[in-house]
Amino acid sequence: MIYETPSEWTEAAAKRVLLFGMSGLGKTRISSILREGGWFHYSVDYRIGTRYLGEAIADNFKREAMKIPLLRELLLSDSVRIASNITFDNLAPLSTWLGKPGDPALGGLAFDEYRNRQAQHREAEIEAMLDAPRFITRAREIYGYQNFICDSSGSICEVVNPESRADPVLGVLSRHLLLIWIEGSEDHTADLIRRFDRAPKPMYYRPEFLLDCWTTYLAETGRMPGAVDPDAFVRWTYARALAHRQPRYAAMAANWGLRVAADDIARVQTPADFNSLIADALAARASEAA
Repeated sequence: MIYETPSEWTEAAAKRVLLFGMSGLGKTRISSILREGGWFHYSVDYRIGTRYLGEAIADNFKREAMKIPLLRELLLSDSVRIASNITFDNLAPLSTWLGKPGDPALGGLAFDEYRNRQAQHREAEIEAMLDAPRFITRAREIYGYQNFICDSSGSICEVVNPESRADPVLGVLSRHLLLIWIEGSEDHTADLIRRFDRAPKPMYYRPEFLLDCWTTYLAETGRMPGAVDPDAFVRWTYARALAHRQPRYAAMAANWGLRVAADDIARVQTPADFNSLIADALAARASEAA
């Protein structure tokens, strides 16, 4: 790790961290607090949705607009412009493009198209993470930022091999950033499942995990692929995805960084609070290793 002890962290003139963990446990909230405190905020999901999938997202909007006669005429005559307005706090354009598999009458995608978009997202996420070191340099040289927060996607653990010390993505990230897992409790998991059940959202899954869930769901429900309710499928899959990701996050923390409890993150209100929390986590890690 680039900071091994509390003193190395507290005395560092430039603090650089990457937060990872399930969406909904505070990564973006903490990033916003640090941004307001003078840190540069690099959002992996924002980078995915602008630099790497921006054209695909806009094309998806245009494809839907072409189904409406008035918009079709205006698009063909270059009279209107359709673009994504993705922000750090509103990633709906990216989620809408990623979509859910199932019945097209319910907004679902054909499973082959869904897998294709999943593969595109995987490539985009890897590239967006590998861009982080370049943005550290840009933030310092162009804007004068010394401190840097990388707000990673919840699916980071799906596109790396946390058990391998030779993983190319984690190797690059760990040379430039302190990787920090926001670890949720069983109560947090139950709350995330309740929230997801109210508003199911698209997610990225490892290909083999997705295929296993899809074939199992079809077998259990007796549904044909084109008759699957997209929301029902992602609700059914969500709890399994949380259980699948938990040991991967834990391995990332054990082999590449450290962990902090989501309850402790929730109490952070200022950059000073965050700095103290990380110093305490480094001290705890050193004590466990001793």
